[in-house]
Amino acid sequence: MTTMTASHLISRWSSALWSGAFGICAIIAVMRPAHADPRAVVELFTSQGCSSCPPADQIIGDLSKDPSIIALSMPIDYWDYLGWKDTLADSRFSARQRAYSRMRGDREVYTPQAVVNGSTHVIGSDRAGIENAIGKTDKGSGVMTVPVTMSLSGKHINVSVAASKEPAVSHGEVWICSIAKSVPIAITRGENRGQQVTYHNVVRNLLKVGDWTGRPESWSVPIENLTRDGVDGAVVYVQDGSREKPGPMLGAAYTSLH
Repeated sequence: MTTMTASHLISRWSSALWSGAFGICAIIAVMRPAHADPRAVVELFTSQGCSSCPPADQIIGDLSKDPSIIALSMPIDYWDYLGWKDTLADSRFSARQRAYSRMRGDREVYTPQAVVNGSTHVIGSDRAGIENAIGKTDKGSGVMTVPVTMSLSGKHINVSVAASKEPAVSHGEVWICSIAKSVPIAITRGENRGQQVTYHNVVRNLLKVGDWTGRPESWSVPIENLTRDGVDGAVVYVQDGSREKPGPMLGAAYTSLH
């Protein structure tokens, strides 16, 4: 299941704000610093009902061990009718995948699909293709050039975005993701029936923190707004464009919460 035809395209998608509760299982007294200046954000659009996806899910697991890469799983819901309802899927991730497609000007919406640094896509099971896309997008203007950090202070997570290193880069939206680092799922129906697949760095929700304008800026996010069972990591990213028209990734940071 590597290509989504026009007949499979979803006729509508949610325009709801990417906000809401998501979780931190247990917050330690001091948050470990995020790795400085990662070179890539890789988003995998995957599905438990897609027989082509497990190899891509494993690649995301491998990439998640590389401190220079922020690898995220974003399970979609448009294959749920095939006999297995994805237990991690979110219609907002399907909408995000289609928003990327519109920005590229193509109809390439499929699983497994990896979007690299918000600007190019590749089949998610193609490890060499992902690495080539990282190298190619890393040379783009402003891509992953904005330093981003997170820290914990009492009952808040503090997010800081530094000044732009390039004059042409002067705006981005700041989002924080809650993630579950490892989620094993036993699949009993559909194309992957009988398999147990482990999903890595699964995005459980997203919350917009604010808008960055090219100057140093900081925000404080109440932990009580971020609570949800099963989450043990967080990612903050700065992205050009908007939720409806996502552009290149400008910077990001990852932090384990345990």
